[in-house]
Amino acid sequence: MNQKPTLSNLAAIDAAHHLHPFSDMKKLNADGTRIISSADGCNIWDSTGKKYIDAFAGLWCVNVGYGRKSIAEAAYAQMQELPYYNTFFGTTTQPTTLLAQKIASHSGPNLQHVFFTNSGSEASDTWFRMARVYWKALGKPTKTTVIARKNGYHGSTVAGASLGGMKSMHEQGQLPIPGVVHIGQPYWYAEGGDLSPEEFGLKVARELEDKILELGEDNVAAFAAEPIQGAGGIIVPPSTYWPEIKRIAAKYDILLVADEVICGFGRLGTWFGHQYYDFQPDLAPIAKGLSSGYLPIGGVLVSERVAKVMIEEVGDFYHGYTYSGHPVSAAAAIENLRIIEDEGLVERVRDDIGPYLKMALASLEDHELVGETVCVGLMGAVQIAADKSTRRRFEKPDAIGSLVRNQCVDAGVVLRATGDRMLFSPPLIISHSEVDQAVEALRNGLDWLKDNHKE
Repeated sequence: MNQKPTLSNLAAIDAAHHLHPFSDMKKLNADGTRIISSADGCNIWDSTGKKYIDAFAGLWCVNVGYGRKSIAEAAYAQMQELPYYNTFFGTTTQPTTLLAQKIASHSGPNLQHVFFTNSGSEASDTWFRMARVYWKALGKPTKTTVIARKNGYHGSTVAGASLGGMKSMHEQGQLPIPGVVHIGQPYWYAEGGDLSPEEFGLKVARELEDKILELGEDNVAAFAAEPIQGAGGIIVPPSTYWPEIKRIAAKYDILLVADEVICGFGRLGTWFGHQYYDFQPDLAPIAKGLSSGYLPIGGVLVSERVAKVMIEEVGDFYHGYTYSGHPVSAAAAIENLRIIEDEGLVERVRDDIGPYLKMALASLEDHELVGETVCVGLMGAVQIAADKSTRRRFEKPDAIGSLVRNQCVDAGVVLRATGDRMLFSPPLIISHSEVDQAVEALRNGLDWLKDNHKE
């Protein structure tokens, strides 16, 4: 155990003992695992010494970039002073409390309360229960059903995967659980047909009203959606979508839940996605950029409307986690948010690097295999098309996306493929030249596809 394992030994150990998330383990063990050994800024290195631009910020999360010594130092100092204590039984810790205050300073006057979790998936489970408890406390125990979106993503716990609208996840574990239903997504390119984006945005938003009326307002607890769908392919809704959702949510007696796990903490050039789209959620799960992934932490932002009932009417809320508000994770998150504030990273995304990424991605629209590009802040996607004039896609979109992504990784750029959409979500500190390198790698990958793939 004291000897450093060789690369071949480490790969063998991984294959023998480590079950990876979202992975075909038989295929992974046959292909071999890429071992990431170090990182700095927007770059990662694998165990062979190969360098990559991480244009996906880990998993949407390393907002301030890798190698921030001050975050490590904040965590170390907290470990020396108080490595752990819980927030059960009337106790708290200083960093936990101060982190709640810091988050509230950016979330707007309506979202001044935080319930801490360890991940975005746990945050989904938390607000799901909280919404039902809220309505029961108000004497409306039948308001239990949550409406979410097809192809949305809200985590991989039982409740989170149920809330998400991905069929592949529902097929494993007999999901969704009762009380979760799904409506359409605002994916104009794939599903808009002959409608304009604006017409399609209204049409799909009004599915919410139709579903509320079908189920009965007295049976619906909430509608949950990501401001921009992330894992579903960076689906940027048409301009008409969120204003209509806002109108419908205000008309009916339901809670509006904005999943901010990906969109929060500067990703869209605002602190939170609901601020970009100008609506006020009742509940908002958070994670990822909260600590830039340096340590696990998440939470739920809770509105005054919900918090008042939870505080004054519910009594004990029998929900929480051993590590809720872990003091070391909280200390790291406080330092992470200080960096975002002091370096003006939210403003940088809004005014500089976000528009630059949008322009760089748009430069790919002259490629014969690019159907569209979309970008808000530092969330961008490139849609691969078999025939861009008709929006026709290749028969096997998952295979197509994987082929192009693999070309990019071989060229030293890490992107993500969701089906036939190539996704960018880099650290907020990415430079113009690094954006150029990432986009050029994608162009080369598309060229390779054009020359080597025949339907």
